[in-house]
Amino acid sequence: MTFVDLPHRHILRTRVHLTSYTDVGERLLQAIRDQQWGYVAIANVHMVMTGYGQADFQQIINNALITTPDGMPLVWGLRLFGLKNATRVYGPDLMLHCCGIAAQEKFPIYLYGSRPETLEKLQQNLLATFPHLVIAGAVAPPFRPLTAEEEKIMLNDIIQSGAKLIFVGLGCPKQERWMAKYTDQLPGILLGVGAAFDFHAGTVSQAPRWMMRLGLEWFFRLLQEPQRLWKRYVVNNTIFVVLFLVQFVKVRLRSS
Repeated sequence: MTFVDLPHRHILRTRVHLTSYTDVGERLLQAIRDQQWGYVAIANVHMVMTGYGQADFQQIINNALITTPDGMPLVWGLRLFGLKNATRVYGPDLMLHCCGIAAQEKFPIYLYGSRPETLEKLQQNLLATFPHLVIAGAVAPPFRPLTAEEEKIMLNDIIQSGAKLIFVGLGCPKQERWMAKYTDQLPGILLGVGAAFDFHAGTVSQAPRWMMRLGLEWFFRLLQEPQRLWKRYVVNNTIFVVLFLVQFVKVRLRSS
């Protein structure tokens, strides 16, 4: 089982894979056994649009082992481009799925990101759900670039922990840039899970599942944090729809 055999489509410029929770889990488990290290991108419209406007970031996304369709618009895009069985692989749920595998297989995980109080609650909740889960380390880094000494300490701590799954909760695009920078130095699989730390710690509410199924999670989060998120969702989402429609029409014209 490899990563190159995964069906995929490019939505705008982002390569998005046809996969599932089970498929990702099995491939990552095999990668750990084979010591095939790298990182996983969990893509939504925000990530696709960030990549569309930043060529270096686009390359980071497309260099991931797997890019999962985290947002429903990407699932619909995959289906419109011929992958009819596409389903959502939502970052917070994927994190729990992988923690279950880690607990069963008895390999340690590492948590990097968020705030100290969030990490404390997150660890408590994960261990309540997965009593056999080994959390080898949990660090909330400062909200600034690390010094050379801090960087050295951070890398050494993760390496010495023996963690094989490293969950990174710094938010997009910071977490993807962090993973790309350090992946060659860390003997593990890195997953950028965004707000999953806050969701599973219980410090931020998730949208109801019915809203997720309808692709309205963005609206739920916008109502929670309108000042911070209005541009991301109102402007970015509108531009994404226009660009995707242009791409779709071009694809249909070529195929006809």
